[in-house]
Amino acid sequence: MASPATTQTVRPLDTLRFGTSGPPQITDVVAEHLRLLGARSDEAADGDSSGRITLSGACFAPGHATAAWGSPGSGLVDEATVQAATGMMAVHGRRDGSPRGLAADYAATATAVLTVQGLLAGLVGQARGAAPSHVTVGADRAGLLAVSQYLAAAGADEGEAAELAPGGPPFTSAEGVLFELETLDPGAWAGFWRALEAPADAIRAGWRPFQFRYATACAPFPQALHAVTRSHPLPRIRQAAVLSGAEVCVLRTLAERALEADGAAPWSMRPLTWSPASASPHTAAAPSPGRPLAGLTVLEAGRRIQAPLAAHLLGLLGAEIIRIEPPGGDPLRGMPPACSGISARWLALNRGKEAVEIDIKAEADRRHLREMVAQADVFLHNWAPGKAAELGLDADDLALVNPALVYAYTSGWADRLHGAPMGTDFMVQARTGVGEAVRPEDEPPAPSLMTLLDVLGGLHGAEAVLAGLLLRERTGHGVRVDSSLLGAADTLTGPALRRVARGEDPRRPAGFRHPLATADGWIAPADESAGAAAAYDLRDLSTSDALAQLSAHGLAATAVTTDLADLHHDARFAGSISRDAHGAPAVPDPWSFA
Repeated sequence: MASPATTQTVRPLDTLRFGTSGPPQITDVVAEHLRLLGARSDEAADGDSSGRITLSGACFAPGHATAAWGSPGSGLVDEATVQAATGMMAVHGRRDGSPRGLAADYAATATAVLTVQGLLAGLVGQARGAAPSHVTVGADRAGLLAVSQYLAAAGADEGEAAELAPGGPPFTSAEGVLFELETLDPGAWAGFWRALEAPADAIRAGWRPFQFRYATACAPFPQALHAVTRSHPLPRIRQAAVLSGAEVCVLRTLAERALEADGAAPWSMRPLTWSPASASPHTAAAPSPGRPLAGLTVLEAGRRIQAPLAAHLLGLLGAEIIRIEPPGGDPLRGMPPACSGISARWLALNRGKEAVEIDIKAEADRRHLREMVAQADVFLHNWAPGKAAELGLDADDLALVNPALVYAYTSGWADRLHGAPMGTDFMVQARTGVGEAVRPEDEPPAPSLMTLLDVLGGLHGAEAVLAGLLLRERTGHGVRVDSSLLGAADTLTGPALRRVARGEDPRRPAGFRHPLATADGWIAPADESAGAAAAYDLRDLSTSDALAQLSAHGLAATAVTTDLADLHHDARFAGSISRDAHGAPAVPDPWSFA
C-alpha cells in the first residue's frame, strides 16, 4: 500500500456544491477550478449575467462571490475594454510600437483565479472562526494587478534603465522557424552569438535590452542579431546554444500542445504526514472576513515574480510574510528605477514583508531556517528543480519539524514535460502555444514580452496555498502543493485548446482586438462592437469625440491607456491607485470582502 506521502488526499471542496452565472470568460474558469478542487456544480441561473458564484455545503455557511468587468458607469464591459483601460494593451504592444490587444482572455482568466482565491480564503477564515463573507472581484483590478510592476516603474523617481522602444524576440532561422532564446548569463549570451559569427558591437549592444526585457516588455536590440539568425539553419543555432550554455525553444503551435496536453490540474496537492497534526503550530490571531489569514505566517524564499507575487497576495489576505533572502539581501531591491532608493518593481511585489537574511548553503543557517519553519504555517519557494532536496529542505524534510506545514513549490514545468527547456516565462510561452494564443491570425506568433505567465503563475501559486490551508483545516494533515507556469499556460490557453479539440481554428480572426487610432490617441471597441466600429474613420477625431460618435451609434468602446502614469487619475477605476511609504504606486487589493 502506498503511503499518504505519495498519494492524493481528499480534495478540499469535495463536500461542497457551487453555482455560477455571468460572463462565461470568467465563470467557466471559476467552475473548472472549483470542480478540480472537488466541488460539484449546480445548474447556472438561466439568463443571469450578474457574475455571481455561490459555494455551499454542510460544513460551511454559504460563500458568495461577485465577479464583474468594472464598476457601473466605467464603460468597462468586457475583456477588450478592460485590457485597454488598465494599460495591458500598452504594455503588450511595446514590442510592436503601438497598443495591441491580447487575443487570449487574460484579464478574465486572472479575475477567475482571484475569485476562487477569495472563496477559498473565506472558507479558511470560516474554519478558523471568522464570519462568512461575500467577496467581490473586478476584472479592472485584476488588470491593474497584472501591470502593477510596469505601473510602479512608470511612477518611480527616476527613468527606466533600459530603452522603451519597439523590438524583441522571437528570432527566425534560415528555414523560417521561430524560436525563443534564453539565458541569464552574459557570458552565455556572448558565446551564443560569437558561435554564429555575429558582429561584436551588436553582441554588446544587445545584452542590456535582452536582460531587461522582463522588466520593460520590449527588447530593442540591434537588427543585426535578427539578420544573423536568419542566415543560419536551426541545427547550427541549436549547436551554438549547446556550446554556449544558452537555451533555444522553437515556438510550438496550439495544435501541437493539444496533442501532448495531459489534462492535469494547474496544481497538485498531497498530505505530508501519516498522522493528523494540530492545525497551527502557534497561537494565531483571530481572522476576520476581510483578513481571513490573519495570524498565519508565510515564509517565502522567492525570486523574481512568481513566488513573491503569490506571497504578496497571501499578505493582502492578512498573513504575515517573512522573506528569506540571501546574505546582503535580495539583489533585485536595487533594480532600477527606484523610489526612495528601493526598486519600484520590487516594491510592487514585496512591500510590507519582513525579511531575514539566510545563507541556505551554510548548515547553521539551514538549522535556523528549520527553526523558523517549525513556527510557520506556509513555506513557499521557487528554487531551481532539485535544489530543496539537495539542501535537505524539501517537503518531507520540513514535515519532520512541522507536521502541520503547507509546503508550496511554484515551478516552471512541475516535471510534466520531458526535456523541457529552462522554466522561465517566455520559454514556457513558446513551448505551450501561448505565442499563437495571444496574437490573432494576421500577426505572426510571438510570446508576449509582458510577463503573462509569471503573474498568472503567481496567482495560481496563491490559489494552491489557500487550497492547501483549507485541506489542512479539514484533515489536520500538513500538505504539499505544487503549481507551475505550465499550469498557468494551460489555464490561459484552455479555450483555444478546446477549439482545437472541436476541429476549429484555435486562433482569433485577423484584426481581433486591434485598437483604433484617433487624432490624439487610441480607442478600443468592445469585442461585440469591434466589427461595426472598424467601419468608421476616427483618425481625424479626438479620442473623446470618437468615443461619442461610436456611442451615438450604440457601440461600446473605451480609451486606451498609453501612459501608465495616467492611471493615477483615471475615473474608470473605483479603487484608487495610492502610493506606499516609499512613494511607489500601489494598486488596490483585487478583492473586496463584506
